[in-house]
Amino acid sequence: MDSHVLQNFQSELTCSICMNYFLEPVTIDCGHTSCRPCLFLCWEEAQMPMCCPECKEIVEKSDFRTNIILKKLASLARQATPPSDSRSGEQLCRTHGEKKWLFCEVDKSLLCSPCSDSPEHVVHSYSPVAWAAEEYRVSDGPEEKLLKKMDHLWQMTQDMQDNINEEINKCQSFVDYVVLRKNMIQVQYQMMHKFLLEEERFQLKTLEREALEIFQQLTDSEIRMAQHRERLKEMYRELTDMCHKPDMELLQDLGDIFERIELLEMEKPTPVNPELSSLHITGILDMLNKFRVNNGTIQGWANCYMSLSHEDRNKIFGDNGGTKDPQTVESYVIWSAEGFTSGRHYWEVDVGNTSNWILGVCKDFMTSDTFDSEKAFLLFSLKKNNACRLSTNSPSLTQYVQRPEGRVGVFLDYENEIMNFYDVYRCSLICSLSLPFLTSPLNPFLFLDSP
Repeated sequence: MDSHVLQNFQSELTCSICMNYFLEPVTIDCGHTSCRPCLFLCWEEAQMPMCCPECKEIVEKSDFRTNIILKKLASLARQATPPSDSRSGEQLCRTHGEKKWLFCEVDKSLLCSPCSDSPEHVVHSYSPVAWAAEEYRVSDGPEEKLLKKMDHLWQMTQDMQDNINEEINKCQSFVDYVVLRKNMIQVQYQMMHKFLLEEERFQLKTLEREALEIFQQLTDSEIRMAQHRERLKEMYRELTDMCHKPDMELLQDLGDIFERIELLEMEKPTPVNPELSSLHITGILDMLNKFRVNNGTIQGWANCYMSLSHEDRNKIFGDNGGTKDPQTVESYVIWSAEGFTSGRHYWEVDVGNTSNWILGVCKDFMTSDTFDSEKAFLLFSLKKNNACRLSTNSPSLTQYVQRPEGRVGVFLDYENEIMNFYDVYRCSLICSLSLPFLTSPLNPFLFLDSP
């Protein structure tokens, strides 16, 4: 064949993109032909609408069929082209020194003739390198052929691009959602703030109503007691006069006067025990639990413990603390050797149904010292005359609220110099103390007088 004609023939079988013989030729709408992989990669890298790489005409579709005739002609032209000798040194067998011209289908390795006859490969199927290479290059049969692998990889590439596009959409959607979520949270807290304001107003009104009722009860009780006192004084004067009567007259009226005295004693007014309701504070324990220390209870993490004798107990409670029989009382002090010097801390104490206890924080507590309440900020529970009373020492103030049963929560805010006590069961505030001019560590402290 004339060399000029051969050159034109080879040119018609050459891809205008890769300048090699067609691998998987496809003809687009404008009539130009390119390798399918080259065309796809060209479109992929151009980042613009699909168009013909030669005439730039816009391409409407991408599902092209392979031009089988051109594919076969390109394969024949490739096989007819003499191989380049630039890498001939790489084709010699190191063992036998002969040219590797066979390809083992099983091991996917190049072989020389002696290697193909070796026990290792004698049962394997093999073929000439040129034929095997062309089969792998252009065959679209088994999965292990290159075109099949390329198709699979390209599909994975497109799927990955779809995933990338989806992630891009997610990014924008997520950013928009975060803004929306912030608005939703703000609305919820505004709503909670509104609910809490309404609850605050309700509790303040309840407090005012209860305070008026209790104040009226105290006033009425004061009047009744004053009246009863006058009757007692009147009875006292009557008895005084009676003592000066003649014997017969004194004894004659004795039975009647004793009945009247007994009746007057039975009519003794009962003192009012002023006690405000412990109203539930929404969400307070959820907030406080964020500041729990260690396992949250002083009995579990405090590292100092001391049992008290009956005398030591009386030094703390004096003569007002319930039973005096040391055989029936176990008294002890628990405190933490490590104090708080900053931050916010919350812990709980289980006082059970114990009547006498002291709870709070102290400064420089020593087991050998007499208990000094001036070095502490405390909440007291004290039983007197069969009634329990709550009080604080700083300031010295009676707390007219329901006595807690079970757990008592303690919240210390060192920076803001505040300490609050909470009734855990009722989820309510017992009292709040101001801790001015803190300069030393505050150690959690508990005195428990267990029956």
